[in-house]
Amino acid sequence: MTDPAQDLELITQAAFDAGVLAQKLRREGLETAYKEGDSPVTNADLATDALIKQMLTSARPDYGWLSEETADDPVRRSRRRLFVVDPIDGTRAFIKSRPWWAVSIAVVEDDKPIAGVVFAPDLDETYRATAGGGASLNGQLIRASQADTVEGCGMVGDARMFAHPAWPTPWPQMRIEARNSTAYRLCVIAAGAFDATMALVAKYDWDLAAADLIAREAGAFVGDHRGQPFVYNGVKPAQPSLVCAAPRLAPLILERVRHIDLPN
Repeated sequence: MTDPAQDLELITQAAFDAGVLAQKLRREGLETAYKEGDSPVTNADLATDALIKQMLTSARPDYGWLSEETADDPVRRSRRRLFVVDPIDGTRAFIKSRPWWAVSIAVVEDDKPIAGVVFAPDLDETYRATAGGGASLNGQLIRASQADTVEGCGMVGDARMFAHPAWPTPWPQMRIEARNSTAYRLCVIAAGAFDATMALVAKYDWDLAAADLIAREAGAFVGDHRGQPFVYNGVKPAQPSLVCAAPRLAPLILERVRHIDLPN
């Protein structure tokens, strides 16, 4: 098997090339359609997906492939390693020329990510990690924050969710900001710019795999709302929910949400 560091260099180049192509196509004018659930998809999503697939599968023909913009092939389940790709995570932001979108690529081995890159082209930010090798932003090592109280923490999420009256214990005052890309949300927690993010809805493997590794290598907790780590490359490539938080903060957030029964 190829060394994960070699895979990281390969997927980093693919992410950079895809980001440059996406920006070029946006300057030229996007063509936008809508998938089931009113989720937008542009010609740039499809073109970057094709570019990444060509680059990666030609270099590693024995790896499986899973991408948001490619029809799922169950053959991936038989491959020990596979690429897990979201060519443009945060398409709504991308369309509106807001910077909170990213190219996310992971290499998953035996159901766990071993190399990951999240490239945010409009911000010129490249987050990378290998399993056991630490996490970096633009080549500099990063660490999650040491926040240890929910009150006053930096939360990436939907303020309306936290203000909903159904919570048995109201959430305290927090600095809450939105970011479109799920992968990017985990990365800003990895870098210590925010302290936590949470989603009580299913997230797909391509939203999570690369940034999961980056955040964990930076010392953050990543898992579902019951505290379980993610297992990738399942029959349904999705996770039930998401909590990513600084290590001292994670138990306090899980205490508030682990009782919730979510629909299957």
